[in-house]
Amino acid sequence: QVQLVESGGGLVQAGDSLRLSCAASGRTCSSCAMGWFRAAPGKERDFVAAINWAGSVAYVDSVKGRFTISRDNAKNMVFLQMNSLKPEDTAVYYCAAERSPEFNNVGYYYKNEPAFGSWGRGTQVTVSA
Repeated sequence: QVQLVESGGGLVQAGDSLRLSCAASGRTCSSCAMGWFRAAPGKERDFVAAINWAGSVAYVDSVKGRFTISRDNAKNMVFLQMNSLKPEDTAVYYCAAERSPEFNNVGYYYKNEPAFGSWGRGTQVTVSA
């Protein structure tokens, strides 16, 4: 099992930027797809972005052009660069990892929470107006 720990959350103003990091340890997998999800207050957890084994990426429409997912396999890290933050981005952000590499097209992971078997505990992002 891989352990995932998110960091980088905080309280910012609308229009600011944050960079979330996710550190993987344990049974890491450089070919596994990684994803970011978020849970807004009182709402279910939703897909934000994913990156697959080939480095292809997918985003939910509401963050396209503002968020960028990336990975550093040498350091077992995944990142989410968030620019032009909006109050509606306020949520707990979770990092997720595929349990074992399936080498799927990145579209497979779009809004597909069951595709990810390992989860971090989350980091809070709060964006004030």
